[in-house]
Amino acid sequence: MTRLPPPLKPLLAGLLLTLAQIAVAVCLLAPEGPLSYRYSTLIQHDSYWFGNIVDRGYQTIVPPMREKMMEVSNVAFFPAYPAIAALLRYGLHFDTANALLVTAQVAAWGFWSYFFLFCERWNLSPALQFLGALSIVAHPAAFFLIAGYSESLFLMALVGFIYWSSAEGRAAKVWAALHGIVMSATRIVGIPCATFPVVHSILAKGWSGLREPRAWIRRYAPAIGLMLAGTLGAVFFFIYCQLRWGHWNIYMLTQSAGWGIVPDYLAVFKPSSYRWLVPALNNPTEASQMLMTLGGLLFAAVAFCELLPAIRRRTEWTTRAGFYFCAAVIYYISVSGVASVEMESMLRYEFSVHALIVLALLHFLRQFRMPPVLVRAFGMAAVALVSAAGLSVQGWYVWNFTRGNWVA
Repeated sequence: MTRLPPPLKPLLAGLLLTLAQIAVAVCLLAPEGPLSYRYSTLIQHDSYWFGNIVDRGYQTIVPPMREKMMEVSNVAFFPAYPAIAALLRYGLHFDTANALLVTAQVAAWGFWSYFFLFCERWNLSPALQFLGALSIVAHPAAFFLIAGYSESLFLMALVGFIYWSSAEGRAAKVWAALHGIVMSATRIVGIPCATFPVVHSILAKGWSGLREPRAWIRRYAPAIGLMLAGTLGAVFFFIYCQLRWGHWNIYMLTQSAGWGIVPDYLAVFKPSSYRWLVPALNNPTEASQMLMTLGGLLFAAVAFCELLPAIRRRTEWTTRAGFYFCAAVIYYISVSGVASVEMESMLRYEFSVHALIVLALLHFLRQFRMPPVLVRAFGMAAVALVSAAGLSVQGWYVWNFTRGNWVA
């Protein structure tokens, strides 16, 4: 690895990690059968909806029907993931299932590559890189990166958007805009995440610039331009819905009618939303409720960890603030959306939050001097134990998922 040109190291590390995830899921945990069959078991549940969109395009009645029937109303998912899979389906003649899986797994490679690119940008030690990657891959929902879901495409686009938005040069802005378009066209939470360049610019240039409203356009124009470009994926989707069905919000209407999604924007602030329980392995809803609670505790812990060094002025918190902002936005919107269905699927939605916070904490840890050997040993042992538990739970979920059981 050390002899490779610097740009290739993150790409190779990301590829190896992605292939390792696929190998474990397909070769060790999928049902018995030919390799092609085992591989195809990564298509389950929502994957069939994406496949329906690839094969038939968007179809719905107005108003959408009050049952989950993809043959009647399938406008319940954003278009980027099925659109890219459709390019493989009709351009390279992949079958639909393989097109969905290849799209997701190439995006997973992209996400891991950006993870290691950030590690190189921040000059993180190999030990920190390993522990950070382990902390992400051990999340119980990390296998959705290589399943037929949109999680990997969203995370790749989001982390790439953050990476290029915080880089210098005109080419970087173009790449940031392209990633932003894909991001907001993949999931609705990509729309508020597109404000990252503005948040980053304000923090980088200092709060004093906000005192001069007349200079806002001149001072923040590039960041505002990137923000607007980053929302275009969702904007085009809404325009398409308005022109075709006369309802720009047909996606929201379909989610409400078929899935019972009624947003509760105060759910995060309600104590009753937080469930203090030990979930049963065969109850994914309880697992989602627990992870929602742990997510809230994680934000509190992050705030505490950031506050003390900031008081002593020994921190580069402005670099991390954008990561925390995007994580908080995803967490807030996800909780608001699934509060009405007892936090179902929060296990999966919280994974994006987890990945962003891990990246931010890696940057946080780099500012400290090398701790004593005993402290390092204790920290590594703690991460290893928690990761082992997470991988065990994830293995159970993969075993069930590949056999058609609902896990998130």
